[in-house]
Amino acid sequence: MKRKHAITTAIVVLILGILVYAQFRTWRRFDWHQFFEQTGRVSIWMILGGVLLIYSVYVLRAIRWAIFLAPAKKTEFTRMIPSQFIGFTGLALLGRPGEFVRPYLVAKKEDLTFSSQLAVWAVERVFDMCSVALLLGATLAFKGGKYKQFPQVEQAGIAMLVLATALALFVIALWWRSEAISNFIERILRMFSEKIAGAVCRRVRAFGEGLHTIHSWRSFVAVALLSIGIWLIIARAYIQVMHAYPQTTSIRYVDEDNDPSTPAIPVTKTVRLHEMKLEDVLLVMGASMIGSVVQLPGVGGGSQLAVIGLLSSDIFKGEPYNITRELAVSCGIMLWLVTFMSVIPAGLFLAHRERISLKAVSEESEAEAEG
Repeated sequence: MKRKHAITTAIVVLILGILVYAQFRTWRRFDWHQFFEQTGRVSIWMILGGVLLIYSVYVLRAIRWAIFLAPAKKTEFTRMIPSQFIGFTGLALLGRPGEFVRPYLVAKKEDLTFSSQLAVWAVERVFDMCSVALLLGATLAFKGGKYKQFPQVEQAGIAMLVLATALALFVIALWWRSEAISNFIERILRMFSEKIAGAVCRRVRAFGEGLHTIHSWRSFVAVALLSIGIWLIIARAYIQVMHAYPQTTSIRYVDEDNDPSTPAIPVTKTVRLHEMKLEDVLLVMGASMIGSVVQLPGVGGGSQLAVIGLLSSDIFKGEPYNITRELAVSCGIMLWLVTFMSVIPAGLFLAHRERISLKAVSEESEAEAEG
């Protein structure tokens, strides 16, 4: 187990190192004074507002999990709240090994099997993926005209919309006829590999069992609306962070990426990160989610780099936003702190109150997941 974690961590570190090198090697200038000055001008009250929005998301996640539990056990959503905060704290501090903390804690508290809650966790992730794909796809497909000079953005929006629709249809079909679908997939895959067919079908059946916790169309709609609401609130938290940066001016050099021996011509630009709209924010959220695939425990990495790379790209470094590299770095770090790391104080407090060791729970949950 430890060897596997060491290899995984080494691979992640290597990938992050390559990404960091690729990100910063093209930047011939980075003004640290401007970075600290812009970070210091952030509105603390708006940042705290973003943290409160993120905290409200954990409450909505608790309500959603209680709906999943309803067929097996009626329980108050308030009993789910500590598990959400502690679970996401484990994920922030421990990385991937902390992913199973939430289902493990819920299973122990409600006297349910860990496998049943692992299935709920898998279903929850699919609903989250569908919600983000739907919001991002619909927004970019119908409001992406402002990116007309970047046709790949609108194409990405259409692709996300198609993906969201396909995922939603698959989830509904699996909820309705999970056994028949898993058997059909198994017959197809057996033509290529018995081992792959068995592994895939075990996961499909487990996912189908998780979907069966949604016992009615009313519950299905409630879970779907909660999922969309969760990600709209997260988007609002992103907007809070971006709008916390006041309007500033910056000096650009028109030839800074060309021949360094040529005299640079300074041009003053107005930086308007505080005017970011929902369609811009959803694009940044999409980049953050893709980057989160490569993360280090307690450090992150991939998410921040993806956000910084997007904010400092041609999409946002021109009018009307004129985002500088320094501001992109500051905002990328601030978004990570608010949306991912801010749960830690509340999570540690609740873990201490309930006498839970994050490390011990993480090891036990991972052992059960692999067993």
